[in-house]
Amino acid sequence: MHPLISAQLIPSAMRDKISLASGYGNFAVPAVAAEAAIRSISSGTLPVSDAAGLPALREALAQGYQRPITATQVVVTPGAKSALFALFKTLLRPQEEVLLPTPNWFGFGELITRAGGRVCPLPLSSESNYALTPAQLEAALTPQTRILLLSNPNNPTGRVYTRQEMQALLDVTRRFPELYVVSDEIYHLITFGAEPVPSLLDFEDPHERHVVVNGYSKSLALIGWGVGYLVAPAAVAAACAAWQFATSVAVPAPNQLAALAATQAASAIAAELLAQLQPTRARMLAELAALPHVPHGQPEGTYYAFPDFRAYLTPHLPAAAAAAELVASFQEAGVQVVDGSSCGPPGFVRLSYAVPEETLREAMHRIALVLQARQLASDLGC
Repeated sequence: MHPLISAQLIPSAMRDKISLASGYGNFAVPAVAAEAAIRSISSGTLPVSDAAGLPALREALAQGYQRPITATQVVVTPGAKSALFALFKTLLRPQEEVLLPTPNWFGFGELITRAGGRVCPLPLSSESNYALTPAQLEAALTPQTRILLLSNPNNPTGRVYTRQEMQALLDVTRRFPELYVVSDEIYHLITFGAEPVPSLLDFEDPHERHVVVNGYSKSLALIGWGVGYLVAPAAVAAACAAWQFATSVAVPAPNQLAALAATQAASAIAAELLAQLQPTRARMLAELAALPHVPHGQPEGTYYAFPDFRAYLTPHLPAAAAAAELVASFQEAGVQVVDGSSCGPPGFVRLSYAVPEETLREAMHRIALVLQARQLASDLGC
């Protein structure tokens, strides 16, 4: 972008930083969870937890699924990342492959490689609203594929995969009896669709190869409490609990008791979060729809949008470099975003609308000014 054009269109007052990059919302701790933790601390004696978690919490989590799940299949972990890493260390043999439909969360890759596996991206297209067809899946599976890793709802796209879509994919995976299917469902209650997000555990699992990872920091607002969990076949859960016992500690009891209270009040907590997010979601979608050359999207889940800004990339640069330049221009205007290159496709950005509405309004105004300046520079041949 030509510096004179930039200076004319982007006021110098935009030196303060606004972050639309955070993965955490601006949610208050649910009162029922805070009160449960305070009561446990005030009691004077904290319960000692097994490495796999307090029985009451594990039982409550097991009861939350449509198909029969027992507490022995549940392991409570210090956050969802710990659940994922324990799972990958348990399931992956050296250099086995994890098939990862992309775009997807940028943190998966390092967890997989540190566990000794290899990431095999399966790129999906924004033009088809990131549909994953059975034919695509079957063509991507190889004898080295140990895990199919799904996210539902998907971070960063906000795509929710329906019950029918999930069933069609599982009709493929059941023909591969050694393949594990892992579903990250940490945003499962943050959905604006007419139907609930289906859980992988709602479906028949004839080979006992379905595993769900979840946590409390997104859908239930326990940000900073460090509580996640996995639900797996009993043998896998036991192995993950043994890994946690050997390498870490149980989640502190007050945090688990807060999570138990949040589990028991999940519907009410999620309803409050959705009500809080409705106006900022509407604001962001309206602002994005008003931008020229940006395809209109309607993310159904999470609290992100993942707009396609490829029309504003500098043409002569490689895609990743051009995307980094675009993100840097937003940064210069005082808006932090997530570069879509880290999730798969260069030229897209992840924007969170889990921020105050006035903050979002100002951030989107700045983004619009940056894009206007880049378009003007392109029109002038700068």
